[in-house]
Amino acid sequence: MFTRAISAKALLWGGAAALLALPVLAEDKPASHGDTPDASYQASMTTMGQLNLEIPGLQAGDPVLTPEQWNEAKTIYFERCAGCHGVLRKGATGKPLTTDITRENGYDYLQSFITYGSPAGMPNWGTSGQLTEQQVDLMAKYLLLEPPTPPEWGMKDMKDSWKVLVKPEDRPKAKENDWDIENLMSVTLRDSGEIALIDGTSYEIRAVIKTGYAVHISRMSASGRYLFVIGRDGVVNMIDLWMKEPATVSTIRIGLEARSVETSKFEGYEDKYAIAGAYWPPQYVIMDGQTLEPLKIESTRGMTYDEQEYHPEPRVASIVASHYHPEFIVNVKETGKILIIDYSDLKNLKTVEIEAERFLHDGGFDSTKRYFMVAANARNRVAIIDTKEDKLVGVIDSGGEKPHPGRGANFVHPVYGPVWATSHLGDEAISLIGTDPEGHPEQAWKVVDTFAGLGGGALFIKTNPASNHLYVDVTLNPDAETSGSVAVYDIATMGGDPAKDPEFKTLPIAEWAGITDGQPRVVQPEFNKDGTEVWFSVWNAKDKESAIVVIDDKTLELKKVIKDPRLITPTGKFNVANTRDDVY
Repeated sequence: MFTRAISAKALLWGGAAALLALPVLAEDKPASHGDTPDASYQASMTTMGQLNLEIPGLQAGDPVLTPEQWNEAKTIYFERCAGCHGVLRKGATGKPLTTDITRENGYDYLQSFITYGSPAGMPNWGTSGQLTEQQVDLMAKYLLLEPPTPPEWGMKDMKDSWKVLVKPEDRPKAKENDWDIENLMSVTLRDSGEIALIDGTSYEIRAVIKTGYAVHISRMSASGRYLFVIGRDGVVNMIDLWMKEPATVSTIRIGLEARSVETSKFEGYEDKYAIAGAYWPPQYVIMDGQTLEPLKIESTRGMTYDEQEYHPEPRVASIVASHYHPEFIVNVKETGKILIIDYSDLKNLKTVEIEAERFLHDGGFDSTKRYFMVAANARNRVAIIDTKEDKLVGVIDSGGEKPHPGRGANFVHPVYGPVWATSHLGDEAISLIGTDPEGHPEQAWKVVDTFAGLGGGALFIKTNPASNHLYVDVTLNPDAETSGSVAVYDIATMGGDPAKDPEFKTLPIAEWAGITDGQPRVVQPEFNKDGTEVWFSVWNAKDKESAIVVIDDKTLELKKVIKDPRLITPTGKFNVANTRDDVY
């Protein structure tokens, strides 16, 4: 049976901040990166780290930083630390770093903590080589100073950034290319500020399109025509896949730091609206689904659900579109509230506010698409929402440390029936939650099984209705061999004996990619539209070779290695059909 006695090595990278370990703007792109019809779109945007923010009021005894040192430290913090600790350093997945805490701990403690990390999930920035000794020293001093507050970003700012490059009336009336759009993969090229569109049949890179910095996710319109991506800099790109050469047709910046975008999917509202959520300022915006014109901005600042205390930075985490009502489900990280937004009447906006748990992060639907499961990773819990009744079903312990399911994985367990699975950042646990209240009521909304995987540092877990396998990555594990591999479970052989973990097969994906330089990390399994192949990103440093590895789901054998100079730090991959239909 799985136990919680996990080695410190398996925990060192068990925090989502490690995803930010390589974020630098790739200004020098290979000459082969050509322009598409969206050449008039200039993708280079200012990240939060590049904002010119003054040092807050100094007190006697505060460290003295030159303007150059201040800007360097501010950039490192916003690009590597804010995702977990918050822009205002009030904490979420990572602990709070406000000055009442940092000054009490002192410089030596901070310097050591940044250098060596901790088993609780703080990356070892110093000993891993991600920060130099001088940068660690600088960051320890920076944390002793009050955090700067970035500016707001409202309707005028959005309107000023909004560009319609191809008007709806000037777009194709029918599909102009011969691409199999449903089997297209949208692949994030994290550090070059681009996405690659890769043909799922020929494995050909059909296009490389400029986007915002460090695209976080790709989402599809209900029609499957428009691809929406959002970068960490808050830039949303709307890409028309019907064009002879698919390209950005509209773009907007919805904030200074962001993670989520989604489109309306309910019958009668297909492609009508888009929504995006920001980390800073803490808000969401509903936009026209054809042009990205901003229509409605709503702040998420307010009271935490449990302590009923005001929080100035409740960031918008994941957003999904309901299949039962014209509604968006918006997860607010710091307040622990799930907002169900009725988009049928924007002038008289109706919102159902559900008290769930802090700090909400990512999640997905069960196989019926009725129940939404979302991880509150800092509290080691999963909240379950009935999107048909717009009510909380329950909040349960996840069975591990820092659940990070991505969208999760749905399959029929041979003993427990329909389940939804999550992996964990902080330990080896893989947990199965029963999702069938009618057919298996005794197992519903409970962790029915927990077992061990390859190690800590898992980011994504995946299967497909056509597959009999469950795949789990361990991207953030510090061990190179482990982070370059994935665990594969045979669903049919999973038993119901709590004393016996199901066996798994280890696939050496990075080794199959033939990359020997650097520490290539394998991230995010994604199926093709038929569920016959699984694609993995082999994510390396931006100045080193990366790849996409494709395996046959039935045989678990290598099928294709995609290498190309344009594949700079590939991370997320999103199949058009699976993403549009919420298949996972």
